[in-house]
Amino acid sequence: MSIIQQHTAASLSDAWRTINIDALEEDSSVNFDTSTLHPALPEVSEADVRQINIQVRQLLRGGDAEGALRGSLEMPVYNGSDLAKEAHLHTVIEVLQSIKASEMTPMLQRIYGTPGGSECLDVLMKYLYKGMAATSAADGNSSAPRTPTRMTPQQTGFSQVGGRPGGANESTGGAMSVLLSWHEKVVEVAGLGCIGRCMTDWRKV
Repeated sequence: MSIIQQHTAASLSDAWRTINIDALEEDSSVNFDTSTLHPALPEVSEADVRQINIQVRQLLRGGDAEGALRGSLEMPVYNGSDLAKEAHLHTVIEVLQSIKASEMTPMLQRIYGTPGGSECLDVLMKYLYKGMAATSAADGNSSAPRTPTRMTPQQTGFSQVGGRPGGANESTGGAMSVLLSWHEKVVEVAGLGCIGRCMTDWRKV
């Protein structure tokens, strides 16, 4: 009989365990529900997103761009359908594009200096990265819908992607430029820690 043991794929797998030793470890994840580590998030419906969009548009028409920006950031869609998340992304981008470059830093500083302002800028950073990802995907696939440069309301209440007046053939470079400008200003006001918190937060927009 050969002293060389013949190994098979089965013998090299985890089948050699005769007992589940993880169950004997008090700190093992099998002994508690890991979902309890994350608190439940309120579900945001499509109707809620439509209502937020209406309120934000009213603030923009009234000339309160700062209130519109803060209002769109205080109600991020963490727990909602893909359609609701996409619609709210369009709302945030619409607000960002309505604000002049000279107003970015002073506005961010005022928001950052108020209670909950740091959280608002963290949320803004999440939407900036989400918008950049959507823009890059649209730029790499000409058949994909492009990141909105301007939006007009539909009868359904949701916003519809549309081109700037006289700029139907505008490339996604303009939209990316706006997002990058805001990214620079957010880092300038909130620091690099804003990026770290955005990347490590399990709550995704």
